[in-house]
Order: sequence, then structure tokens, then C-alpha cells
Amino acid sequence: MELREILQGGARKADRAGAFTLIELLVVITVIAILMALLFPAFKGVQDQAKRTQAKNDVTQIVTAVNAFYTEYGRYPTTATTDADARFGPGSASTNDALLNELRAVVFTLNSRKIVFIIPPDAKNQTTPRSGIQTSTGQYFDPWGTPYAIALDGDYDSQLPNPYSSNAGSTPLRSGVISWSLGKDISGGSGDKKVDPNEDDVISWQ
Repeated sequence: MELREILQGGARKADRAGAFTLIELLVVITVIAILMALLFPAFKGVQDQAKRTQAKNDVTQIVTAVNAFYTEYGRYPTTATTDADARFGPGSASTNDALLNELRAVVFTLNSRKIVFIIPPDAKNQTTPRSGIQTSTGQYFDPWGTPYAIALDGDYDSQLPNPYSSNAGSTPLRSGVISWSLGKDISGGSGDKKVDPNEDDVISWQ
């Protein structure tokens, strides 16, 4: 046998030894699929927690901004003076832009000194806004795409009805302003805060 044939035969054997068989490739793909299936729920859980943290930060900032407005003007940023509470957002007659535009100094009807009390970011997707302001309407949306709900003490008695009626009892909330998000399931705002569909709601007063 010539030297060249010996060398070529050795090269073919080396190629076969270094190649993956179909079975080996299927095993690798299966292992990767199993790992992805295990990691995806954990990743979604981290994402959901990040959104809840963002929503909690947002409702806290809204409350802080309204209180700063009150400190500056001696009144809440609403024309309501006889209502038990002035509400904005889901389940209310007014959308939250009526309030947010005053706090952002976009409208100066009540904010005559044009003070910027809050600077929410613009939503990245303006068609289906999340986590920011929809510039065409001025509404402030939570990370799940629902406008934040806000209630103010319109009659200045330092108390507000609890929007979760089953948690309210006979004791109102001792606060001049509250804000909340309806959470991932975008339902709630009444009933029991600790029970579906309200348990994932993010509230400012706890």
C-alpha cells in the first residue's frame, strides 16, 4: 500500500472520529430544550417582579408629586371641591392626563407657576403604551399597558374611601392622595385586595 493511501485512510478515520452522529445531535438539542423550558418560567417571574417594582415606584412618585403640589399651592390639583374624592383613571369619569398634565406643567390651569412636579418618561411604543406617557393623550400608563388610577381628597377631610371595598370596613384611608395599578391581569380596583382578580394590583398606601 502506498504512503498516500495510508495517509488518506487515516484522514478519513479522523474525520469520522471528530464528527457528531445524528443521535448525539438530537441528545444535545433535547437537553437544550429542557433547559430552556426550565429557565423560561424563572425568567418570566423575574420580569413580572421587575414590572411590579416599577409600578410601585411610579405610584409612589405620583403621590409624592401631588403632595408637593399641595405644599406649593395649598390645594390639590383638581377643581373638585365638594366631591368626597376626585378620581382619575380606570373606573373614573376622568382620565389621568387631567391630573398628570398639571403635575408635568404641560397645562397651567391650576399649576400657574409652571412647576414640574413629576417627569415620567414617554412610553417607547406610543401605539400600545407601557411604562410611560402616551404623548398624544398625556395619560400615564403602567408596565402592563393600563392607565394608573389616582384618587384625591377633594373635600379636604384628610381621608379617602378605600377603592377595595372588602378591605375598607368602616375605616377610610387617612390620606390626601392614593394611586394604584391594576396589575398584570388589568382587572380589579374593588372587592378584596387579597383575592383574585385584585391580588396582583400595586397600591401606593401599603
